[in-house]
Amino acid sequence: MTLKCTFHPLQPTGMEGTSTMPDTSATSATPVPPVQPVSPVQPVPPTPPVPLSALLAREDLGLRHIAGPVAPDTVIHWAHTSEMADPYPYLLGGELLLTAGVHIPEAAGSGTYFDDYVSRIVAAGGAALGFGLAPVHDTVPRALVAACDTYGLPLLEVPPQTTFSGVARAVWQLMAQARLAELRRVTEAQQSLAAAAARPDPVAAVLRQLAQRVGGWAVLYGPEGAELARAGRTPQEGPVAALGALAAVVRPGPPRPAVPQGPTPPSAPTPTPTPSSATDTVGGTHLAAYALGGGRGFVLGVAAPRRDPGDHTIASVAAVLLSLLTGEQQSGSGSARSAALVRLLLGAAPEEVAPLLGGDRWTVVHARPAADGPAPDAVAASALGAALGSALIDTGGSVVRVLVPGEREPTAQQGWICGVSAAVGPHEWASADGQAARALARARATRTPLVRHSERPALADLVPPADAAAHARALLAPIAATPALTETLRTWLSLHGSWDRTAVALSVHRNTVRQRIARCAALLEADLDDADVRMELWFALRET
Repeated sequence: MTLKCTFHPLQPTGMEGTSTMPDTSATSATPVPPVQPVSPVQPVPPTPPVPLSALLAREDLGLRHIAGPVAPDTVIHWAHTSEMADPYPYLLGGELLLTAGVHIPEAAGSGTYFDDYVSRIVAAGGAALGFGLAPVHDTVPRALVAACDTYGLPLLEVPPQTTFSGVARAVWQLMAQARLAELRRVTEAQQSLAAAAARPDPVAAVLRQLAQRVGGWAVLYGPEGAELARAGRTPQEGPVAALGALAAVVRPGPPRPAVPQGPTPPSAPTPTPTPSSATDTVGGTHLAAYALGGGRGFVLGVAAPRRDPGDHTIASVAAVLLSLLTGEQQSGSGSARSAALVRLLLGAAPEEVAPLLGGDRWTVVHARPAADGPAPDAVAASALGAALGSALIDTGGSVVRVLVPGEREPTAQQGWICGVSAAVGPHEWASADGQAARALARARATRTPLVRHSERPALADLVPPADAAAHARALLAPIAATPALTETLRTWLSLHGSWDRTAVALSVHRNTVRQRIARCAALLEADLDDADVRMELWFALRET
């Protein structure tokens, strides 16, 4: 069993395909260095590989397989053209090496030239060799065919009408198709995992969805190593035991005792960091373990009969969701929120359940993504709530609402437009919700990342609330039965009569705003161009 802890190395940079190095030995017959006994492990690019069989199936290329095996798992990562007599130093591994045989000396067929040439390609990790017919060679040299059979290197005959650039373009086209299919698969998996996390049994639902997406088995291990939940087809006993051992590798150990301040003694051992994930293969079953966030000891284990390119990304999304779910379970905050919800549903007043949520002053935040697009999903909303310091999140509709403890000061969040209410007691939550909604509308209209509801004393505060409310009801009675008119008038006045900004804030056309304001003026029998009239209406709208 070979264990692999997945620390992600940097990928090679530069252009794949045609080599940009000078081909100084194109016709050299210099003896080729002997094959190295152990070939280095070469990095591969972060793009999906292309099955060699898919390239052979392209009728427009006319490639013909003439030597070496073409197993179903034979893949290529790029196409590379070179006429070097020894291409070993310029290969990264996984290439389809294309050559027209310019480098082949006249007497090559009677010596070891082709054996040396092919063995160096194999040692460098080359996936296949493509030999182009014309203008140098009319046929593929027999000695090259024999060498490819000997070393197990697939050899393709490239017909004269097919250019090497055409082959490289076909490789990239197939890669683009594979990449698009992979992105679609990962996106669909992310959406289904997020939906599973919102179900009544979120942990079990996420594990079931993950097992289905990777075509294998998923298990959640507790801090002590016991299986808390599992889903999917259980593999054989050997992989199950190996997965448990792999989970122990990434599980954080007990906290280390505090050490005295000062320089570390030379004899003190350096603590080994715990990897966040690890992979292994046992009996043809691919295993992976992911330490869940927070250092609480929960571990996600995944076993699958194959390892597709997007599996790591899908499992990582599941690990993030399970980190949030197990975090709630461990801290007890989830059960406290459930108790508060039950009490509210059974008729308790908000101020009675607020202590269960951890505070007596609260701020309401309304947020929408800064870029126009689909409604935010549960993962994005959870990330926003975590950034604001609250797990009390409502993701319904296009607006995310977050109830934030009053001692936390909401700040602007990258990628979001936010409206923030004043800090209020539990009995004013509904009022604060309206304040946050109006602040968000103003933020969108003014293209400001964050707008706060103002609590400054105003002249309206000098009027007794009951009298102000009665006056507002009487003044606004002609339009009170039509909420669209009331809200349009409120937004239009708050934005100083701007048609465009009001249209943006309400997500309607500017002509709709004009029609509604004209209707308000007619029903109220008021001149909305008069500053005194606008002021009186604004004071009245503040009381509704």
